[in-house]
Amino acid sequence: MTHPRIRVWDLPTRIFHWVLVLLIAAMIVTGKVGGNLIDWHGRIGLALVALIAFRIVWGFAGSTYARFASFFPTPYRLRAYLRGEWSTPGHNPLGALSVFGLLGLIVLQLATGLIGNDDIAFRGPLFELVGKTLSDRATGLHKLMTNLLIALIVLHVAAIVFYARVKKDNLVKPMLTGWKEHAGRPASGGGIVAFIAAAIIGTGAAWGASGIWLPAPPPPPPSSTPAW
Repeated sequence: MTHPRIRVWDLPTRIFHWVLVLLIAAMIVTGKVGGNLIDWHGRIGLALVALIAFRIVWGFAGSTYARFASFFPTPYRLRAYLRGEWSTPGHNPLGALSVFGLLGLIVLQLATGLIGNDDIAFRGPLFELVGKTLSDRATGLHKLMTNLLIALIVLHVAAIVFYARVKKDNLVKPMLTGWKEHAGRPASGGGIVAFIAAAIIGTGAAWGASGIWLPAPPPPPPSSTPAW
């Protein structure tokens, strides 16, 4: 049976998704390589802060299937999916678990990175708010969670391949075009006012995370020279 083609993913959601893929890949590479790339690691982190803040706002103000309420994995929805009774377009409940897991882990990575340090030349822009001891702990957690993030990404990609090969459901194409053959109702909402509000909040989040508003650290004490 063929179904009509409906709009599922709005343009901001699709742009968010693919920019997120690029930024996460860049973050992992620059973080693993380190050295001179660590400054770029920090800059990309600020871009991610803006992007994630935008998506959180868009999860409440965006179009139908971009809203968190439409795919939050409640026990009822999970049971319906496992029984084969789930027919709503957008993220299914298991996919939603992956989405929320990835978003949550990325938020934790950003939070620990903003206050982290590498004991050489890099300090996160909010380092001064917490001090060296807590920064060191956050840095250790940041490094540990990187491997967990990579594992979740691999699992996410494996699920996409499984759906394409076994269930014959191409999840990538709708995220590129925005359209999907489905009997459900098309997405609505998420207009220009909501987009501008989300963009402003995302930009403000990046500004706050940059630490520009923090007072400049005091200069080091003058070195005393011997009198001989």
